[in-house]
Amino acid sequence: MSELDTLIQLLAKLPGLGPRSARRAALYLIKRRESLLEPLATALARAAEAVRPCPICGNLDASQPCTICCDPQRDETAICVVEDLADLWALERTGAFRGRYHVLGGTLSALDGIGPDDLNIERLVGRLRPGLELILALNATVEGQTTAHYLADRVAGRGITVSQLAHGVPIGGELDYLDDGTLTAALRARRSL
Repeated sequence: MSELDTLIQLLAKLPGLGPRSARRAALYLIKRRESLLEPLATALARAAEAVRPCPICGNLDASQPCTICCDPQRDETAICVVEDLADLWALERTGAFRGRYHVLGGTLSALDGIGPDDLNIERLVGRLRPGLELILALNATVEGQTTAHYLADRVAGRGITVSQLAHGVPIGGELDYLDDGTLTAALRARRSL
């Protein structure tokens, strides 16, 4: 197998890239060898060498602990629990949360054989102390809600406030286009103006 075929096959393994897209991306990179391919190869090698999971929260970073865990401006009284790194990065993009994070590495799923020992739950429990707020920012799926209930039960009686992200009508959403579950959650979580 040629080097180009290997590159195409590896690119095809990336999310969102099929064989045709991978072939186009490979050709694009080869044509821009000096301006794109070589810097990309260098960046990939550096990332493979330096980027590791944070031993505290599970975020990926070149510094250990990560820059979020080391930031003295962060609120130490709130930990936002997320399923994976994409969720952490999505919340960080908003700039709305200035506390700490904890990446579980998935959600509980009996069907997939994922139990509490398969997630970063013990590390989370080790970080908890009375007076802390635990914000459960898990997806509104059966697995996400099962995990949220498990965590809430697990920390009950420790003097920790447990909250969850609001569910319901998104900003700009039209009621006619929403599913029944979203409308039901929105009605139950209504608040006074």
